[in-house]
Amino acid sequence: MDQIKPGNPAPDFTLPGSGENRISLSDYRGRIVVLFFYPKDDTSGCTAEAISFSGLKAEFDALGATVIGLSPDSVKSHDRFRAKHELTVDLASDEEKEVLQAYGVWVQKSMYGRKYMGVERTTVLIDRSGTITRVWNKVKVPGHAAEVLEAVKALG
Repeated sequence: MDQIKPGNPAPDFTLPGSGENRISLSDYRGRIVVLFFYPKDDTSGCTAEAISFSGLKAEFDALGATVIGLSPDSVKSHDRFRAKHELTVDLASDEEKEVLQAYGVWVQKSMYGRKYMGVERTTVLIDRSGTITRVWNKVKVPGHAAEVLEAVKALG
């Protein structure tokens, strides 16, 4: 599958979110959306990433931006993760991996010579019209949320 690229329309989706919420990308038309794809709830890198996005949530909100984390974990797992770390960003559950595949982030990975399928940590910035404006592949967590915030500010 072709990687998603700036200038392309963001693939729409509706997924279960925290509690009974449903998260539909189309509901955010008119707002900037930061979509961060992460491998697994409550692992060190993913926790650090979700905490840093949560820490900047008020600043994203002030700029008219919504931050959504997305992983293949269940809603129950997301709810535990949010409660344990007092996360304020929305988390969407893609257990079927359809959205992960649509965005090209469900990829073959390798660890210690063993190949397996998993989420490549990626962040996608979507403008108010639903167009992808920036993609960060193979994200390194330290400083990433602040860098994304600067990109949102640049969108105006």
